[in-house]
Amino acid sequence: MAEGDGVNRATSALRTALVGHRLRRFEAPRLMGPPPDLGRVVESVTHHGRHLRIRWDDDLVLDTHLKMSGIWDLYRPGQQWRKSHRNMCVLIETDDWTAVCYNAPVVETYRAPDRTRHPAMGRLGPNLRDPAAKLGIAVERLMGYPDPEAYLAEVLLDQRVFYGVGNVYRSEVLWALQVSPWAHVGELDEYGAETLIETAATMLRSGGECVSALAARDGLAVYGRNGQGCLRCRDTIRAHRIGHLARSVYWCDGCQTYLDSRPIVTVDEMDPHPAVAQYLAELPWRDQDAG
Repeated sequence: MAEGDGVNRATSALRTALVGHRLRRFEAPRLMGPPPDLGRVVESVTHHGRHLRIRWDDDLVLDTHLKMSGIWDLYRPGQQWRKSHRNMCVLIETDDWTAVCYNAPVVETYRAPDRTRHPAMGRLGPNLRDPAAKLGIAVERLMGYPDPEAYLAEVLLDQRVFYGVGNVYRSEVLWALQVSPWAHVGELDEYGAETLIETAATMLRSGGECVSALAARDGLAVYGRNGQGCLRCRDTIRAHRIGHLARSVYWCDGCQTYLDSRPIVTVDEMDPHPAVAQYLAELPWRDQDAG
């Protein structure tokens, strides 16, 4: 793979093919670190030098250091590979694409750090994917959240309360309950907290499928559908970066009105695909605008 442009092209191609799509199969014979869970959704594809990184919505990052020998390729289902299977070091399969990395010297996974958290602020909450998880603990931590003015959409990513939801399914859970992402966590009553956590647990334990029968073919009702019509009320799906982590949340302005406490002035990001939202967010002048 050529230096510079080759990595850029591979990153762009993988971003278009994988971002917003659910993981159906994963293989990495020499992987260092935990494998991603099937059913997770790819949130971003980036590169730094010759490190090409794929991040899932639960903050697991796959880092392939390509050096001079590594290369990524894309195939449609059933398409013959251009290199031998013996050279495969990573395989990522979705419904529509198979991404294969050949001959990368280093393949590892790690959890992306949350810079807004301090190690002394508490241990992980219950894993909502685990059928044995004690949901009552998650309800208590949600009801007793130290910042009642925090947006609920941001609290859903705080692993001190519970974990397993990730960026994709926070949008899906809020849509299923018709709750605004700008709801303040302190506005939830105990019944609302219990319903939210039970809905999230049900969704995650079903393999990430949206609990609503209105979900699209890929099992997602709202994530990545900005600019399209809501499957429930036909209003327009919107996207906006919210909270300290500045990760895009997707919601319907027409039917997600419960506990809406958004600022008076907001800017909607109406990009047609999650990969485009990421690309625009990374433009140099966006950082200046944010300041």
